[in-house]
Amino acid sequence: MPKNYTYTDAGVNRQQRHESKKALTALKETYRHIGFGGIMHLPYGNIFPVGDNAFLDLEIEGVGTKVLVAELAGKYATIGVDAVAMVVNDVIRSGAKPLALADNIHAVASEPELVNAWLKGIIDGANQSECPIVNGETGDVAEIIKGLTPNSGFDMVVSAIGKVDKPDIITGEGIKPGDSIIGLPSSGVHSNGITLVRKILFKQWGGKYDAADIPEGLEREVALEVLEPTKIYVKPLLKLAGEVKIKGAVHITGDAYTKFNNLANYSPGIGFAFNNFKPQPIFALIQKTAAELGYTITDEEMFKTFNMGWGFGIVMDKADTEKTLSALKQAGVNPEVIGKITNKQKVVEIEYKNKHMVFT
Repeated sequence: MPKNYTYTDAGVNRQQRHESKKALTALKETYRHIGFGGIMHLPYGNIFPVGDNAFLDLEIEGVGTKVLVAELAGKYATIGVDAVAMVVNDVIRSGAKPLALADNIHAVASEPELVNAWLKGIIDGANQSECPIVNGETGDVAEIIKGLTPNSGFDMVVSAIGKVDKPDIITGEGIKPGDSIIGLPSSGVHSNGITLVRKILFKQWGGKYDAADIPEGLEREVALEVLEPTKIYVKPLLKLAGEVKIKGAVHITGDAYTKFNNLANYSPGIGFAFNNFKPQPIFALIQKTAAELGYTITDEEMFKTFNMGWGFGIVMDKADTEKTLSALKQAGVNPEVIGKITNKQKVVEIEYKNKHMVFT
């Protein structure tokens, strides 16, 4: 019987990561240095006051091992979009408008052609976010970073700061059974679960394909499919926030649909039921290729690891559903109702291909 292949098998121990995050409580000792009042805890991070009515949301994110796929393919012009997308999509979860970005790139060597390509993507992401890049740093750290080829290895991190007025904060409170969950389409795997993707799809890491191969079901090289940049949701989310009250906002990244349970810490007694998925062909390819290699990646593992076609989720009052869909369409995205809020405390239910999955 084929072995179940999980994110842990690929090298990312999800349980260990959750245990390690408990250490973050030690940071609370530093909160005493905040002026104007205390830290505000939200479902997916904290914001801090800078006056009587304004809060700042400071986030930092990296691209992870997606940089290795860029290196393998020799395609660097879009990876910066991912770096910006990952952080600005986190900032807007609180309702904050991104104000400024700063980038940090550590590389084997600051080769000018590579630096120009990296910055091209970062600038593209900044323009999509309508947010300036005000600072940055590039360091040559060959003894730390090891590339696939000489001088090509790098790591990319971007930070962003956003501002939100107190009445506009998306708190995760007031969510009730019957409320709608609306999904904004992803562009593919985005920048999460890439360690698993690499080890199944690419020969470089024990998988099946060369970077330039075009597997059945795809219309372009597999590396380009994986490198498709993460969608940036800043403009549609902020447009919607100006028209309708958003109860909860979820950037569907690591831990995927189980992340929604964070909202139940702020609106007790709720669960989540999803029944509308339209995953891009890359997701089926991951499972199919795993099977060809003698592994099984279960549907449950897919929904704990990948966005499966929806990159951002918004929770609205059921009465605001049509208004929300209309506003988002006017903002240039194609939203759909993907589920609803239930009364099952911290239970995530998923209907997919006539299969009922439950996560607690």
